[in-house]
Amino acid sequence: MPYNKEIYEKAQEIIEQRRKDAENKNSAIIRLFETMEPEYSALKKEMINSVKEAVKAIDMSPEKAAEFIQQQKIRNLTAQQNIKLLLKKHSLSENYLEIKYFCPECEDTGFKDGKLCECHIKLLKDLAFEEAGKKSPLKFCRFEDFRLDYYSDKAPSKNELSPREKMEEIYSFCKEYTASFDTSSQSVLMQGQTGLGKTHLSLSIAGEVIKKGYSVLYNSAQNIFNTLQKERFGKSDTGGAFEAMVLECDLLVIDDLGAEFFTQFTNAALYNIINTRINMCLPTIISTNLTLSEIENIYSTRISSRLIGEYAVLNFSGNDIRQIKSENNQ
Repeated sequence: MPYNKEIYEKAQEIIEQRRKDAENKNSAIIRLFETMEPEYSALKKEMINSVKEAVKAIDMSPEKAAEFIQQQKIRNLTAQQNIKLLLKKHSLSENYLEIKYFCPECEDTGFKDGKLCECHIKLLKDLAFEEAGKKSPLKFCRFEDFRLDYYSDKAPSKNELSPREKMEEIYSFCKEYTASFDTSSQSVLMQGQTGLGKTHLSLSIAGEVIKKGYSVLYNSAQNIFNTLQKERFGKSDTGGAFEAMVLECDLLVIDDLGAEFFTQFTNAALYNIINTRINMCLPTIISTNLTLSEIENIYSTRISSRLIGEYAVLNFSGNDIRQIKSENNQ
């Protein structure tokens, strides 16, 4: 995944700081142990000197070199063993004096075998999504704050569920969806008029999924398409990073689809997002005030057919909750 220059620089700063912190902590541990056991300093020098002495074997004959190297090896191992005994004396582990890196694989260099270490890749990804999250105008909601009592318990007809019963089912679905979420979870389409709780529940899912350690990108359709368009036509320096996040994040949440200004670009971008993420088996949540028929008329049959065939469709019903809350506060 590509990232802009600032993300790479920030990641490098964090990795360098991790290494400094690990080394500084180790130095403090060693200083403390030296006050407890002054003999440790002499043993450490003995180990270092044995290595330095072994280099002299280069100028010796093969027979003498082998014997000399063996002597230095025994000298080094003896010093190591005596250090272990000192540690055992204080009930400390044998690796107590070793540097404890944040990432043992790369020892906080960010690279392993000439490639980016997994810790470096994860850090870049986390920083990119953190930056993207700052641009979202919305704060995460909680399931606990979702009020079912705002929905009418009166059914439109004898054979239909009341809005409250329908919303109880949707609420339960969202809770179960979040609890069992992984990157193979089904995509979800939330439909219904404004003020029925689509944004609240999608944000609640996003917040809980983030807590589980998954990468989540949440924003309005308008902001997503505007950013993609700027990136596509060279009006930003992100180098394709935003599009990569949209297509590759563990969970993408597109809020208020249909409120954006429709163009051929938004139509193509939406199809690419939906189709690519389906092919990659990555879940997407889309909330919209549009019906499937309206989506087909505004966008295309290709898009509506993907939604019908691949998405779990949740139909929200009831009266505008925002309006009810406003009236109750008057």
